[in-house]
Amino acid sequence: MDRVSVRAGAGVRSVARIVARDDGRGGTSLPVLESDGPLALRRTRATGSEARVMLVGAMSGPLGGDHFTVKGRVEEGARLSVGSAAATIALPGQAKGDARYDVRLEVADGGELRWLPEQLISAQGSDLHVSTRVELATTARLVLREEQVLGRAGEESGRLTSRLTVRVAGQAVLDQELACGPGAPGGWDGPAVLAGHRAVGQLIVVRPDFATTPVTAGVLGEGASVVPLAGPAALVTAVAPDALGLRRLLDEALASLSQP
Repeated sequence: MDRVSVRAGAGVRSVARIVARDDGRGGTSLPVLESDGPLALRRTRATGSEARVMLVGAMSGPLGGDHFTVKGRVEEGARLSVGSAAATIALPGQAKGDARYDVRLEVADGGELRWLPEQLISAQGSDLHVSTRVELATTARLVLREEQVLGRAGEESGRLTSRLTVRVAGQAVLDQELACGPGAPGGWDGPAVLAGHRAVGQLIVVRPDFATTPVTAGVLGEGASVVPLAGPAALVTAVAPDALGLRRLLDEALASLSQP
């Protein structure tokens, strides 16, 4: 198990690790499933050859000064789906400084990862930096969803900075950053970014067949669009008035990209 250190004025440090491996019998084993403190990992009922893991928030947070890290590796031929039991809420804390939430994912050749957590809510007064980095081998497959909601009902947003980087065979197919809320660079709420909406999300799908048959860029309903990336990948970006509307847009987009 990873140790969590709690130091006065410095917040909480927590690391969770997942390793998925082909078990040689048509399924996927989880030889590493380690977590404690604010991050709790639970294996749930598998479906076919896919192992499923749920990330459960065992404590409030991340709060100011906290640093959470999730590391996942899908080995050759394994299939893994990761979700979360509830939304993550970034809150202000007693410790000084911002909070950090880092996600580091690797998928080997022939492996498949579905990373589908619930929404991240930026509560008023919070300051959170989220960094997600994904390294994929040439024939790896990925479905990754990110959803951010600015403020709980009836409150202003905290400050949220989110960076997503995806590399396939060592080449970057996506590297983008979005900053929202108090203190963020001007224009984040303007017509070129959120246009007054409170929920923003993206869906990235990586499949080897996209290298020869890329998706067609276009609009996917009101508030969503899809574009092919420079590699075997497609990116859906969506904005909506609330979390429910955002989820609907991204679910519809994923269904359309899953069709042959």
